[in-house]
Parts: sequence; structure tokens; C-alpha cells
Amino acid sequence: MELMETSRDHSGVHNLAFQNDSDDGVKDTNPKGLGENLQRNKNSQNKETVHTNQGDEYINIESDLPENKHDSVDDEQPRLKGHLEKKYDEVCEFCKKHKTRIHYVIYGILLTAYLAVVIAACSLNFQRALPLFAITVIAFFFICWDFLIAKYEDRIAAFFSHGDRYLKKQWFWLKWLLCAALIIMIICWLIFDTTKQGSRQLISFGGLVMYVLLMFIFSKHPTRVAWRPVFSGIGMQFILGILILRTKVGFDVFNWLGIQIQTFLEYSDTGAKFVFGDKYTDHFFAFKVLPIVVFFSTVMSMLYHVGFMQWLIGKVGWIMYIFMGTTPVESLVAAGNIFVGQTESPLLVRPYLPYITKSELHAVMTAGFSTIAGSVLGAYISFGVSSSHLLTASVMSAPASLAASKLFWPETEKPLVTLRSGIQMAKSESKNLLEAASQGASASIGLVVNIAVNVISFLALLSFLDSALSWVGNLFDYPQLTFENICAYVFMPFSFMMGVDWEDSFIVGGLLGYKTFFNEFLAYERLSKLIQNRENGGNMYINGVKQYMTVRSEVIATYALCGFANFGSLGLVIGGLTSIAPSKKKEIADGAFRAMIAGTAACFMTACVAGMLTVPGLEVPCHILLGNASNFIDFSANSTNLLKCCQHLFS
Repeated sequence: MELMETSRDHSGVHNLAFQNDSDDGVKDTNPKGLGENLQRNKNSQNKETVHTNQGDEYINIESDLPENKHDSVDDEQPRLKGHLEKKYDEVCEFCKKHKTRIHYVIYGILLTAYLAVVIAACSLNFQRALPLFAITVIAFFFICWDFLIAKYEDRIAAFFSHGDRYLKKQWFWLKWLLCAALIIMIICWLIFDTTKQGSRQLISFGGLVMYVLLMFIFSKHPTRVAWRPVFSGIGMQFILGILILRTKVGFDVFNWLGIQIQTFLEYSDTGAKFVFGDKYTDHFFAFKVLPIVVFFSTVMSMLYHVGFMQWLIGKVGWIMYIFMGTTPVESLVAAGNIFVGQTESPLLVRPYLPYITKSELHAVMTAGFSTIAGSVLGAYISFGVSSSHLLTASVMSAPASLAASKLFWPETEKPLVTLRSGIQMAKSESKNLLEAASQGASASIGLVVNIAVNVISFLALLSFLDSALSWVGNLFDYPQLTFENICAYVFMPFSFMMGVDWEDSFIVGGLLGYKTFFNEFLAYERLSKLIQNRENGGNMYINGVKQYMTVRSEVIATYALCGFANFGSLGLVIGGLTSIAPSKKKEIADGAFRAMIAGTAACFMTACVAGMLTVPGLEVPCHILLGNASNFIDFSANSTNLLKCCQHLFS
């Protein structure tokens, strides 16, 4: 009872003085309601009793409140710290106060140690340490560049502002002067190059002009085309092609990069061998090719976590923004598509997608269709396709995609997202490097499964189509009718205008049909077989069917197939972009098909540039030529090629 009374006094529910006053008031004002009031009081007592019984534990805690408060007061009293604890607090306080300086000291020590390693490696063998030295110089250049831009951007802009104003004043006649100089340079280059290399380069140049004219004729707004992105994009393609394909330094650099990537991807064999056993190569595609996709996806996720990919994409996008005059969103997405897939690159600018124009959205989709992802790049290299040419095609297709997009769907609106808006790329959501690696491996599951089921379904569908078409063709005494033959006839003119030899244009046309109506996986798999047939030697024709192509045709086909422009990717892009930007659903559906055509044209334009710049190489495998030379067959006629073979084998 004492406990209950205490609880009532605390809760203020059963106060006797207040109850007596209220009872007297009720008697004076409403005698008839006395019974009801008494009944309500009893009910309140019963409720209070129930509440008290149910909350005994709670009441006991409240009754001990004074003791608890006393204990907490004792705990809050200052406690004497030991000597070590005082020193520890002083050290922590010092580190917090001089945090920035400590970071600089640590960075300085690490940088000094790294430079010591580089100097020691160069002093021991500079030729062996040349890649490390080149990477170090490039890294220091960009670190200094970022530091100067971040600290003195306003001063640098003010320094070049006078020249910028002068160019704007004189731009009317300067642009015509530059155009005339560019045309004269192209004509002179074509004359001298044709004299030296032959006339096949002229066909590739004519094909490039043809594709530009076709896209201009079927443009969404032909009278609104801004020619700066178009010509500057083609110019960037041409400059990159000359540096990579015609200069020894550029060719050696990309060839070295291709070899390093190929070597790096071979480390995936260790995991595949452990999981699938020593005979994993017996199932080449499933246990050799697909693990490369998993491994590359893991590495890319780790590079995103440390911020390297965002930095690299930002630099490439800034270059295209400056030279081509495209918007920041378009430039970043096009740069991102060099390294990631067509559904991943828009995630870099996800917050800005609801605010981009129709032309910008078309450029985002075109960039995805005209390039390939880094993860599947490793798979194509494992097929036996040239790694250096695949890397070159990936880089050259980025400016080509923007040029084709701005020609096929010109900008007619005012872009809302500009450089001054402060473009911020998405960052990795992983908390540490191990989590980033795990997320990258897990994210590749969907990609691997998608590749596998698509290859299975498309090959089965292709076999069915070939059987059905052969049956139809047999009715007209033409049992050789297949889907590849139909595609070959359709795409044969396009492949020939890229610079492919007329004898090979039929085969390349079939590859383009595989890539367009199915996917590039099937096309590159077929191309790899043709490359292997050429390297193995043998008869070029069997039963009137050509078994392999020339090296030049293989190179041009490699560039033409390097893109996701196919009907399977069409649905993937529509679904992926709609989930990212639901407000743009109608615009995405309306422009996706045009973007796929523009992406296909961009790949063809890249192939034309490659056809213009590719230097004819050895068309006969070296081991066959050396075998003939050892037997003294046609030795004098093939002495030049024999020398090239010996140099190639020696290197």
C-alpha cells in the first residue's frame, strides 16, 4: 500500500485533496451524476492498480531514483589520471592540432622512398626501368597540373583571357583560314601517302566522307548542325590514329600496353584453375573467357574505390570538352565508355541526367553504342584478337561517338548543365578496398550470366535460322543460303568503303551482320577463327570458300566491330537509362534507335580512319615464308619479307 500511494503521488492521478474538492463540486451542481462520478473514480482506481501491478519493475526503479542519482553524481566526479594516460591525451591533442603537417611529413617520406626506388632501378638498368620512369614522369606532371589548377585557376584564366578575347574578335576570318589550311593539309597528305602506300587508303577516305554525308542527309535537324564537334571529333580520331598507328613511339607504347594487359588478364587463370581443375581450358569459353570478365570487373571496382578511374575519366572528358566544345555531361560519359559499359557510364553523372537536353541524351546513348566495356575487352583479347588494336579502337571511338551524335541529332536547346555548375562524378559506396573488390566480383555475376545465356540463345537461334534458310534455298537449288550470306550481301558495300579488300568484303559484311543483329561476341569469335586460320597457314580457298583474310582486312574489321551497337543492347540501354532517369522515359525510347544507328556509323568511321592509316604488313605467316626460304623457293623475290620476318622473330 505504501508503494502504491507513493506511485499515486508521483503520477498525480489519485490526489485526495483534488478528489474531495471535485466531489463537493459535483454534489452542489449535479447530485444525479454522483453515482456516475463515483463509478468513474472506481474505474480510475482499478486502472491505476492494474497499471501499478504491471509496472512493478518500473516503480521499483523509480523508487531507487535518489540512489541512482547519487551513484551518477559519484561517477561524474573527476578521477585522477595516471601518468601514461596523461601522456596519451597530450599526444592525441598534438596530432589533432598538427594533423595537416603530419600528413605532409608522411607523404614526403613515402615520396622520398618511392623516388629512391625509381632512381635505384634506373641506375641498375634504365632500359628495364623505362616503363616505371615514364609512369613516374606522367604522374608527377598531372599532380603538379592539378595542384596549379586548384590553387591558381583564376590567375591562369586571367593570363589567357587577353588571347581568348582576341581570338573571339578575329574568329570570323580565322576559322576560314584554318579550314583552308586543313583541307590543303589533307590533300597533300593523301597525295604523298598514296604515292608511298598505294591507293587503298583513298577508298577509306572516300568511305569516311560517305558516312558523314549520309548522317548529314538523315540528320534530325540538318540545318542546325554545329560543325565544330563533328570536324574536331574526326580530327581527334585522325591525330590519335597517326600517333598510334604511324609513329614508332605511339605504336610501341600501345603495343606494350596491349601486352601488359594481356599478361595481366592471364592471372585470372589461377583462380579458374583452382575452381575448375587443371583441364579448365577444355571448356574454353566458360572457364577461360568468362573468368576474365570477373577478374577485370573486380579490378575496375578497386580502381573506382581509390578514385583513379574518376580522375582518369575526368581528364579525358576535359580534353574532349575543350577541343570539341561538347557539354561536360556528354564528354564525361563518352570518356567513361572507354573503360566501363554503356549502362555503367551514365551513373557517373546520374544526378544531372533529368536536366539534360534531347541532344545530350542522344549523345549519352550513342557513346554507349559505339564503344565496348573494359571487362569484355579482356574477353576479346583472349579470343586472339590484337590487344593493341582493340585498345586503339576503344580510345578512338570516344570522340567519334560525339561527332556522329552531334551530326545525327544536333543541339537545338540550351544546355542547363555547364562547367560552372560544378560537375561531380559519383564515388564508390564501398568502405574499404576489400569490400570494393568483393562488390566488383559480385557485380560481375549478372554480366557473366548475361553473356553466357545470350551466347547460348543466339548461337541456337543462328543455327535454326541457317537450317531454315538452307531449306528455303534448297527449293531454288541454292542450299548455301545462310544468315551470314544475307548479312554479307547487305553490309558488303559498307565494308568495302571502309577499305577492306573486295575479296574480303563479303566475309567482313557477314561479321558486321553478326554484330548488328546478335552481338559483337559472336562476331569476334568468328574473327578469331579467321585469324587462327591465317596464322596456321594452308589453302586460302577450300571448295570456293575463302578461309582467311588479309591482315589489313582483319585490322579494319577489328575497329568496325568494336562497339555495342546491336539490337540486344538496344533493350538494355532503354531499360538501364529509364531506371536511372524515369522522367526521361519518353525521350529515351524515341532516340534509342537513332542512337544505335549513330553508334554503328561511329564504329564505321573509326574503321575508315584505321584503313587510312594502317600500314600494310606481312600477309604470309612468317613460319611459312621461312619454310619456303629454307628450301630456297622464291628466295630472291621474298628477301624483303624474309628480313621483316627475321626482325619480327628476333624482337
